[in-house]
Amino acid sequence: MSSLAAETIEITEIKPGMSQAVKDCISGTVGGIAQVLVGQPFDTVKVRLQTQSTANPLYTGMMDCVKKTHANEGFKGFYKGTMTPLVGIGACVSIQFVVLEAMKRHFTRVNSRAKNNGEFLSNSQLYLAGAASGLANSFVSGPVEHIRTRLQVQTGTGFSGPIDCIRKIYQSYGISGIYKGQAITMLREFQGYGAYFLAYEFLVQDAMKKNNLEKRSDLPTWKVCAFGAAAGYAMWLTIYPMDAIKSKLQTDGFTAQTKQYSSALNCARITFAKEGAAGFFKGIGPCLLRAAPVNAVTFMGFELAMRMLS
Repeated sequence: MSSLAAETIEITEIKPGMSQAVKDCISGTVGGIAQVLVGQPFDTVKVRLQTQSTANPLYTGMMDCVKKTHANEGFKGFYKGTMTPLVGIGACVSIQFVVLEAMKRHFTRVNSRAKNNGEFLSNSQLYLAGAASGLANSFVSGPVEHIRTRLQVQTGTGFSGPIDCIRKIYQSYGISGIYKGQAITMLREFQGYGAYFLAYEFLVQDAMKKNNLEKRSDLPTWKVCAFGAAAGYAMWLTIYPMDAIKSKLQTDGFTAQTKQYSSALNCARITFAKEGAAGFFKGIGPCLLRAAPVNAVTFMGFELAMRMLS
């Protein structure tokens, strides 16, 4: 799942129209590509720890997973399934920014009609703007993460790449096979991006108020990166159990004979019965290590692209 918000220009300066949407799309794509290139190794380790067998685990912990992956597959083992998110995350991030900015403009107009201070949105409005962007994004991120997850946990023969994976799953199980685990993905994206954007905007608005800044662009880049990293932690700490369930469902079998879980709720019950609460937090170490650098490069990529386009 990919973690994300952006240093956008001040709400009151944004002019509705295609030009701004195109800038959001292009800048979001740049940030998304940077995000994947930096975050993929961390995500591979996270997914392998989340989905390994409880009866015969392959890895004893994060560092053991890193050592064995490198020993058995080399450096490229950490980048298995990269091509799918490299293309897909760019699209996801673009969708997020377009929906995010549209929601912010909508709430700004609502506040203006109500004669409220339109300079800053309320916390509930920020949460809903982020949640809406996450929900819209889920229709692309769901299948993208499904394919990436299957390729990440593959250690032997099977799929030769993302296209082969998509083709074989679609031929055997149709579009529902491609969208396996979609319900929990939508729930995760709604809550995750709502929490992320709320946390990020709260920190940005607080800094602007304390320093009497008129524009977001007046914030130093290091603060933007720090706020993004903090927001990333806020997101992952509220959705990680859902992410663990998503990973289990998306690497589960497709038929009644090969399925371990019949639904997200069933997966949660079985996980808790077998592993306790700790089962929902497997792999959280690399996830939290990933949050800071991934958000830093995402913000820098978006910011530099937006400044160039502007």
